[in-house]
Amino acid sequence: MNDSRLAGLIIREKDPENLEYPFSTLDSVITPNDRFFVRSHFPALPPLEARTWRLRVEGAVDKPYEIGYDALLKMPSRTLAATIECAGNGRIFLSPKARGLQWEMGAVGTAEWTGIPLAAVLERAGVQKRAVEVVLEGADTGEITEEPKSPGKISFARSIPIKKAQQPDVLLAYRMNGAELTPSHGFPVRAVVPGWYGMASVKWLVRIIVTDRPFTGYFQTADYAYWARRDGLPAQRIPLGEVEVKAQIARPARHEAIAAGTVYRVHGAAWTGETEVARVEVSADGGHTWEAARWRSAPLPYTWRLWEYDWKTPDRPGNMMLMARATDTQGHTQPMERDAHRATYMISHVLPIPVQIVPAPSPSVDAWEI
Repeated sequence: MNDSRLAGLIIREKDPENLEYPFSTLDSVITPNDRFFVRSHFPALPPLEARTWRLRVEGAVDKPYEIGYDALLKMPSRTLAATIECAGNGRIFLSPKARGLQWEMGAVGTAEWTGIPLAAVLERAGVQKRAVEVVLEGADTGEITEEPKSPGKISFARSIPIKKAQQPDVLLAYRMNGAELTPSHGFPVRAVVPGWYGMASVKWLVRIIVTDRPFTGYFQTADYAYWARRDGLPAQRIPLGEVEVKAQIARPARHEAIAAGTVYRVHGAAWTGETEVARVEVSADGGHTWEAARWRSAPLPYTWRLWEYDWKTPDRPGNMMLMARATDTQGHTQPMERDAHRATYMISHVLPIPVQIVPAPSPSVDAWEI
C-alpha cells in the first residue's frame, strides 16, 4: 500500500522519518491523519502486509498463540479518542541544547482510534498470576550508534504494567480517524496506550510478551527513562510513563507581530494523562498575574481540550511574552521551571511565547474624502 507524503508537516529528520505537526494551525480537536506527527527510530519502515502479518502472544500465559490480521478484525472492537504526545515534545526550548530530535510544539496530536482491547487478547491467552508487565514489540529494527549505544541490532519494544495493559481503553489499533493506518503510523496494527507518552504506543506491533519481572530493554532503561534522585543522588533509573499536565499556545506563534491596541484571540490546547484538565490560565506579564481562559471543546478522557482567551494588547509597541498553564483535577499545575533530572524528556514546564507588538495600521483614506 502507498503512504501519503504528509506534505503539511515539518521535517525534523528525513531518515528515519520524523515529522512534526505545525501546532500553530490547530483548529479542531481531531488531528487529520495527514497532519499527525510521525516518530520513527530506525531508517526503514517495516515492509508489512496485512495478508502475511501475524501477532504472537507469549510469555507468562497459559495458552500462547498467534493471530492474523483478518482474525483480529473479527474480534469485538472499540473506538476512542486519545491524544498522543512524544516524550521529547518541546525539546527545542531546552537550554543548553539537548541531544535528540529538536521538536518544537507539534510532536503531539489527537485521533480517533479503532481497535481491539489489549485486555481481550491477553484474556484469550490466559494471563498467569505471576504476570507483572506486558512487553509490546514492534517490527522496526536497527542499531543505535549514538550514545547510549544499543547492544547491536534491536527491535523497538516497551512494556506497561499488567494493570494498565488490562484496562479496556488500551487498544491494538488498526484504524485512525476511520481510515486504515498508514505505514508511517504503524500499519497494520499498533498499540494505543491512552494517558502515556507516545513511546508506549508501539507501532508495527508483532509480538506481545507477558513477563513475570520488570522489563529492562534498551528503550525501557537506556532510553525513554530518567534518573530518580534520593538524598540528592541519582538512585534509580525510572521508565517514562504517564503524561504530565500541560497547556500550549497555538496562536500567536512565536515571534508573531500583533497590532497594538487591539483584542487578539489567544488559543491553544491543554492535556494530561490519567486525569483531566480542570483549568487553563494565561499571563501576559511574565507570570506575575494570570487570567482564566475559556473552553472551546468538551472534556473527553485522554483527550486534549481546546481553549481561548481574548487578550487586550498594549497600546504601545514593544516585545511581550505570553504564557499559558494548565491545572488538572488533582490540583497539579504546570511548573514554571524545568526539572533538570528529566534529561531530554517530559518537557511540561511553562513555555513562554515571545511576540512583537507593532503599531496598528492607519485607517485607509478614500480618494473622495480628500
